[in-house]
Amino acid sequence: MKVTKFGGSSLASAKQIKKVAAIIKQDSDRRFVVVSAPGKRDSEDTKVTDALISYYQKHRAGQDVSKEQDWICDRYQSICQDLELDPHVLADIKKDIKQLATLPTTDNPFLYDTFLAAGENNNAKLIAAYLRQEGLLAHYLHPKEAGLFVSGEPQNARLLPSSYDKIEELRNTKEILVIPGFFGVTKDGDVCTFSRGGSDITGSIIAAGVGAELYENFTDVDGIFVAHPGIIEQPQIIKELTYKEMRELAYAGFSVLHDEALIPAYRGKVPIVIKNTNNPDAPGTKIVLEHTKPENAVVGIAGDDQFVSIYLSKYLMNREVGFGRKVLQILEDLNIRWEHMPTGIDDLSLVLREKELTPIKEQEIISYLTQQLQVDELEIEHNLSIIMMVGENMRNLIGLTARATKALSEHDINLKMISQGTSEVSVIFIVKTEQEKDAIKALYETFYG
Repeated sequence: MKVTKFGGSSLASAKQIKKVAAIIKQDSDRRFVVVSAPGKRDSEDTKVTDALISYYQKHRAGQDVSKEQDWICDRYQSICQDLELDPHVLADIKKDIKQLATLPTTDNPFLYDTFLAAGENNNAKLIAAYLRQEGLLAHYLHPKEAGLFVSGEPQNARLLPSSYDKIEELRNTKEILVIPGFFGVTKDGDVCTFSRGGSDITGSIIAAGVGAELYENFTDVDGIFVAHPGIIEQPQIIKELTYKEMRELAYAGFSVLHDEALIPAYRGKVPIVIKNTNNPDAPGTKIVLEHTKPENAVVGIAGDDQFVSIYLSKYLMNREVGFGRKVLQILEDLNIRWEHMPTGIDDLSLVLREKELTPIKEQEIISYLTQQLQVDELEIEHNLSIIMMVGENMRNLIGLTARATKALSEHDINLKMISQGTSEVSVIFIVKTEQEKDAIKALYETFYG
């Protein structure tokens, strides 16, 4: 029994949907199908979800929404006509899209979520209808009927633990269940979405709930690359990753799989495989609890920008009880999250996301550290990137970090900081953003030739 999720690029057109149907037909174990909203057909196209956002904004502002309604309806109409679906399917979708404009704009905290979810919800109806037309016993299932009850946190829904009892009952169905991704329903019946890209989360929840043997996540690439293909020409594909490794890589910019989607599958011990809708016979990348075969010690190299560091130094800092707590207290008071904190005996650095540090907050921190904590030296540096090498087997390879720093040195890349977690799953190098791509190239060349 498998749960199979298809992303927006896999469902962008009738041509792509026919590929999806062929994949589902190929394996009778694919009993649960989770779908996204139609994505871009080409680089100049618009995602249905983005069109729904524009529709919502016009409706909220009290403006004419007919243009947005027509574009979205025409998009679904094009797919339905090319698939030669029953006209009733399109009529139902058009009715649902136009009814969004009747929703109240005041005292309605879930209005935006309801608009966003319409892309996935209507696409699930369309896919289920096409699978039935192709001779498969398929049925559309709304998240409420599936048991996906979530907390009432708009755009950041969390599954209620009690939902798993209801989801488990889906195991007994004999049909192929087509479930829209990205959203659940609150106990009061309101539509509430997961964070953006949350169809991956829905697939993982269903896989864990029904105890699937595998969660297949179909996208438009053959798997997860060792490094970004926009930086490295034809990088190798990772054959196998652990959940820990994937979590680290997702944090550092690998966007193939939503990082929150790992949690349900990890807890349910369901392996995940990333596959390509356009090349379904490729083995893809498998995400597992523990490696089943030897891998390169460095399984992935990722980079992410828009970081800032706060460096401070104070003589005898290590003897001042509570100093670290006081530093972190100002961040909490300003509602700032920190990412990394390398320390010495008389100094420490805090690495934050650039978006966390507004100019006003930056001045508040400077004032507090210099006047209240009386630091001897303070420096705030912007335009930084993190480069992350990831691999659970790195801890067993002597001299690995030395090889990495040597490679960076030979390419004239200045290291601002090095940080390594106690789990030794990853090593982080912090460099100026202008050197990020060169750093990734240098490390890839060193460990992958």
